[in-house]
Amino acid sequence: MMSERPSSEGVAESMTQPEVMSALFAQLVIQQSNMAMMLMGKVAHPQTGQVHKDIESARLFIDQLEMLEAKTKGNLSKEESALLKHSLMTLRLAFVDAVEPGKPLEAPSTGASSSQPEQQSENTNPASPADEEHRKKFSKKY
Repeated sequence: MMSERPSSEGVAESMTQPEVMSALFAQLVIQQSNMAMMLMGKVAHPQTGQVHKDIESARLFIDQLEMLEAKTKGNLSKEESALLKHSLMTLRLAFVDAVEPGKPLEAPSTGASSSQPEQQSENTNPASPADEEHRKKFSKKY
């Protein structure tokens, strides 16, 4: 183990200060994302192998990443910004899936075309403005 330490120090010494900061930022984002995924029950605990679900704690980790995105806006490299955006997008989708387990994410299938006209005819019925707004916010667009 002693032989590993000098090699990692050598790598750190050859990195510039911005490279070190970028690596630490990426490590922070990945660490927060992994914790949120674990707390949503999407990933097993690395030591116990058991799945633990604590939605409120997972929400806290996602909120922290959202705060980080807001506070660092305009100060990140393209790569850092892309990592943070991608992590948040993945976590948000996983969070919705964890909160609403009875509603699996829909995937296009061959049988879906027969049920689409029924759904469209239902949507032509007058709906309350709140229902319409809800559908707009949570409908998938590809």
